[in-house]
Amino acid sequence: MRVLVTGGMGYIGSHTCIALYNAGITPIIYDNLSNASIRVLDQLEKVTGSRFEFILGDIQDQQQFKLALMQSKVSAVFHFAALKAVGESTQQPLYYYQNNVSATIAMLQSMQQCNINHIVFSSSATVYGEPEYLPIDEAHPIRANNPYGWSKVMLEQVLHDLCIANPQFMAIALRYFNPVGAHESGWLGESPNGIPNNLMPFIAQTAVGKRNVVSIYGDDYATKDGTGVRDYIHVQDLAKGHVAAFMHHKHDTGYHRYNLGTGRGYSVLEMINAFSASANITIPYKIAPRRTGDIACNYADATKAQQKLGWYAVKTLSDMTNDTWRWQTNYPNGLES
Repeated sequence: MRVLVTGGMGYIGSHTCIALYNAGITPIIYDNLSNASIRVLDQLEKVTGSRFEFILGDIQDQQQFKLALMQSKVSAVFHFAALKAVGESTQQPLYYYQNNVSATIAMLQSMQQCNINHIVFSSSATVYGEPEYLPIDEAHPIRANNPYGWSKVMLEQVLHDLCIANPQFMAIALRYFNPVGAHESGWLGESPNGIPNNLMPFIAQTAVGKRNVVSIYGDDYATKDGTGVRDYIHVQDLAKGHVAAFMHHKHDTGYHRYNLGTGRGYSVLEMINAFSASANITIPYKIAPRRTGDIACNYADATKAQQKLGWYAVKTLSDMTNDTWRWQTNYPNGLES
């Protein structure tokens, strides 16, 4: 079986390519390299021993994308290509709606024209917004509080409606919580351009000396140590969740949604302390004012994925920090170094 992986050179997409390969599925990578390095191909080959097929292209170019679908002879699309910085989305909402929503609609039109009726979509726990209750299950009200989150909400609705309109179509929306970690080989990990948007790469870059201090935005939340609590999930567990969802539903039709998380939350201070233990250093931090839109606590109820897909997050907090530290020390400046 062959599948097209849009954004397959990125952090989650590349790890999912490994999980697909290990499951006997051939990933064809489609990426415009706007936020990824071509050297990821070399790293994937080091990990798997196989050179993955790569197509340079943008999903907004419908003719190019249709050609890729037809020539690759794929039966499904795993869709990771998107912008993903919450803060940037509040400053440039039109940019996000264009790149995430409009581009994906163009991609779906191309898929329909090529009779490709299966998609696994990279959604986000940001669709839930401020939690009404914890842990958050799939029945929680949808109320995103930033344009990035709303772009995911809009696309989930598009996929839901498409499945109703086309009885042959199957869509899986996987709502991630907070992906962290790296491949245990130390050859593949998160390498953000510029200033990281997420906590773990910021901690890792501080630990390796690229940054002076980790800023903790607020220490007066109603949590055990006053810092924000999130559900951090190892990227390899997340990648395996994609494969489990696809294999379970590959002969189905209709719209399916799942949370992918561990079901437990860690605070910012706990993450810093865990990483300090992995790196065997004291990581400096400072307390900064709360950021607009941040919430105190957020973690998943992943019971549905466990019961229906047989999928569980098995990696520990130590696995997350140890693997990230191994990657960061091997490539302190990312793959471009």
